[in-house]
Amino acid sequence: MNGNLARELANLLSPEQVVTIGPELRAALQDGTGNRGIKGEAEALLLPADAEEVAEVMAWCYGHGVPLTVRGGGTGLAGGAVPDGGVVLSLERLARVRSIDPELWRMEVEAGVRTATVHRIALENGLMFPPDPGASEQSTIGGNIATNAGGPHAFRYGVTGAWVTGIEAVVPPGEVLSSGGPLRKNVAGLDLTDLMIGSEGTLGIVTSAWLRLVPAPEERGVVVGFYPDTASGCEAIGMIMGSGIQPTALEFLDRGALESSLGSFPSEAPEQAGFAVIAEADGSAGEVNQAVGDLEEAMAGGALQPPVRITDHVAIRNFWAWRDGVSIAVTAQRGGKISEDVVVPVESLAAAVDETVEIGRRHDLPACSWGHAGDGNLHSSFLVDLADDDQMKRGGAAAAEIFEMAIRLGGSISGEHGIGSLKTGHVEAALGPVAVRLQAEIKRVFDPKLLLNPGKKIPLP
Repeated sequence: MNGNLARELANLLSPEQVVTIGPELRAALQDGTGNRGIKGEAEALLLPADAEEVAEVMAWCYGHGVPLTVRGGGTGLAGGAVPDGGVVLSLERLARVRSIDPELWRMEVEAGVRTATVHRIALENGLMFPPDPGASEQSTIGGNIATNAGGPHAFRYGVTGAWVTGIEAVVPPGEVLSSGGPLRKNVAGLDLTDLMIGSEGTLGIVTSAWLRLVPAPEERGVVVGFYPDTASGCEAIGMIMGSGIQPTALEFLDRGALESSLGSFPSEAPEQAGFAVIAEADGSAGEVNQAVGDLEEAMAGGALQPPVRITDHVAIRNFWAWRDGVSIAVTAQRGGKISEDVVVPVESLAAAVDETVEIGRRHDLPACSWGHAGDGNLHSSFLVDLADDDQMKRGGAAAAEIFEMAIRLGGSISGEHGIGSLKTGHVEAALGPVAVRLQAEIKRVFDPKLLLNPGKKIPLP
């Protein structure tokens, strides 16, 4: 960035809110895909403190034709926060809890508030904010809204967007938009709130949100079943769903994921397990006791041992810490992985799990998957040495086949991580030309100069 523009930005905000050199700027050039060598370029990192300053920055960028990429906690896994020139706008200083109304089951938070903070504040007030995407200590509400993030408990409770009743956002050329609010119902006009959710910073910048909460459940219980292979494990998933039991989470791990992580499993587990099914129930003590018993019965058929029951609060917390660490355990096998989240109809989950391994075999790479069985959402992963260019190339080719597989099985190319830059080239195959054309037209209505997060989410001619 030339000196004159740098000075203009410093006058617009303050010198300490404009970073043009150093480690802070370098960190802002990548997100959770950095371990795959995906890094961007930007001339400055901007640190506004409120929505008004965000609007001033956007107006300046629009006036000077400067691309603008918004950044939350930097934990994204699709390259959505990796800048392609211009400036990066971080929302880390928009970290106020504007209001908390426990009796009305709602709160308003700014976009930079950490996901874990929202969970903690809700729980302290006897409430729950159900969306639980990974990296909750680093991820932010703004980033979760931008990607419409999910997590294990999306099976029962839905993804982030189901819990957002209103947003404040800055849209080009630098105006503050309010859509929705502390309302539980609102059908006036087109739903701009839903349009902004999941738009990955390509239409505007969400600066705060109204979040819906629910009373925290009295108890929780987890049941884990181990099976010899994918087919028997997916049959157990079908038994659970067909029985009328409604778990809050319904997860799976295939053989490769288990081989990487079972050594630290916090309970008894058979060494020869080829598939694991995890189900959680919540509610009153009586409801959980009933549901856990029903789950054990539904999961017993074909299992290698009686299903593992976990009901102690500390043990449940330790269990989910183990589950959260599966990705790290898999990565450690070769020092890196290329992992894509795709989604298929639940009845096609077994086929997708097995084909992931076969795709890896064709590319001479160890492969495995794990994820959210009830949603048909799997994280197909290929283990690579990040320093081996040939393995990285083969891993990229394998990932492209995963997208093709998901579409062929009637699914889609992302269940919860978003599109970012990594998947933009596959969007037309997933959605079709009519949907792509309409999305491009919507993008131009909001962002006629195409300066917001360019190259992400929406393929443009």
